[in-house]
Order: sequence, then structure tokens, then C-alpha cells
Amino acid sequence: MFRGVSEHREIDVLHLGNPRAICCHQLGDVLVDPGPESSHAAVLEALDGEVPARILLTHIHFDHAGATGRLLEHWPDCEVWVHERGAPHLVDPRKLVASATRIYGDDMQRLWGEVVPVPQERLTILSGGETLGDWRVEYTPGHASHHVSYLHEPSAIAFVGDVGGVRIGDGPTIPPTPPPDIDLELWHASIDRVAGWGAERWAITHFGTFDDVDAQAQAMHEGLERWGALARDTDAETYEREIVAEMRGTGDPSTAEAFLQAMPPFTLYPGLERYWARKNG
Repeated sequence: MFRGVSEHREIDVLHLGNPRAICCHQLGDVLVDPGPESSHAAVLEALDGEVPARILLTHIHFDHAGATGRLLEHWPDCEVWVHERGAPHLVDPRKLVASATRIYGDDMQRLWGEVVPVPQERLTILSGGETLGDWRVEYTPGHASHHVSYLHEPSAIAFVGDVGGVRIGDGPTIPPTPPPDIDLELWHASIDRVAGWGAERWAITHFGTFDDVDAQAQAMHEGLERWGALARDTDAETYEREIVAEMRGTGDPSTAEAFLQAMPPFTLYPGLERYWARKNG
């Protein structure tokens, strides 16, 4: 039996055993961003036999979408929504895996598990601008070129993936900026686009659901300006030192650990460095 069509809950996938790093959102018979394959068992356990009708992916990074192919093995009638730029990499993930391996090296398998291909026929391909039943879709690049956000109109919840930043507990809001697609101008525009929906709550993957939508949008605008400027004006060592200090600034070790797990600091400067090189080149 499924929970009500507009009943929302947060499923902590407990990535590598750590709480509050990656959140899979469930709304009725829909999952949004099921997390990595290495944590798919936690999703199955939380659902306790429920079989979703759809998996909605905000984008195809492994911490959001890596479990999709594995979960579909358990749910033969489940469909997957994904942006048109990300769809080919779900069907054939070899290039995506190779690219990620250049970042994570020998830690790739431990972090993300095995990335199982998604059958083409299971995909609903999105470009942004669609209204599908109770769901509105917008193309929201900036963090990734294949990022979309979803508004469930009856519940007034916007599922914004990484466009809404990383916010854990009472900690700060920090933009996750891994390579290769970071674009600050597009990201600012995407924040304004989803803020324009007038949703009552934003559901983000790292971590949770927040009802201070206007403040969250403003915090993300300010965070992009602040961290973007620091990456432009300094080096990787300084940037990493500053952002780790920000993550640890709450004084709560568990919150700091969740931040470090949700967005490993060594991945953040390279995305902004690439952005500035492209912009200034």
C-alpha cells in the first residue's frame, strides 16, 4: 500500500553509513533522486515492499541517480524521468563512469558502487517546460548541464536537486561545484526560475526539505558569489581550507561530517577553476 499521493517523506540513504548526506525524496508513488548504487539497499528497506511508479532524476550524478538501474531490476514497471542531455549516459554509463573515475580513482567503487545501465524504453525524456500530470518541469542548469527541477503543484513542493545548494541541519548553505559543468550565470538564473514557482517548500538532496524558500534562494545567490569569487582570486589549497572551515563552523561534528560526505571538498575548487578558465579564456 502506498502512502497518500501528496504525502512526502525523506529517505536517508545513509551513504557509507553516514546520516544526512544524501536524501531520496518520496512523494506518493514517486521517488526523486534515489542516490548511489552503493546505498540502494537502504531505499529498498525504507520502501518495505512499495513499488514506485516513477523515479524522477534532477540530474545524473552518481550521488543522485547512480542507484536507478539497480532499482529498476526490482521494479519492472517503473519509469524514469531524465533530461535529454543525461539520458544517453543512463543507457550507456561507460563515459560517465570513466569521467568520475578520473576524479575518485580507486575510491570509485567504494563510493558509488556498480552503475547499472537503464533500458532506453524505461525513460521519459525531458527538455524542460513540460507539464506532466501534477508535475511541472524546468531546465535548471548551472550545477550540471543535464539538471532539471520539478514542481509538484498540489503539494507546492519544488524538488530542486543541487540547484538549491547543500544545507544540513543548522549549517550554512554552500553551492556544490564539481566539474565539469559549473556555470555561475546559468545557476543564478535557475535559482530565480524555481523561486518563480512560488513553492511553499524546497526539497534538496543534501539534505532535506525547507520552507524558508526566499531565504534559501538568497543564500544560494550569495554563496555562488562568495565562493565563485574566492575560487577566482585564490588557489585550490586556500579554497579547500576555507570551505572546510565553513563546513565545520557549526561546531557540531556530526553536521560537519555530513557536509564533508555530501560534497567532498577536494571536488569543489576544480569545477569553479574550470568555469573561470572557460570564462576568461
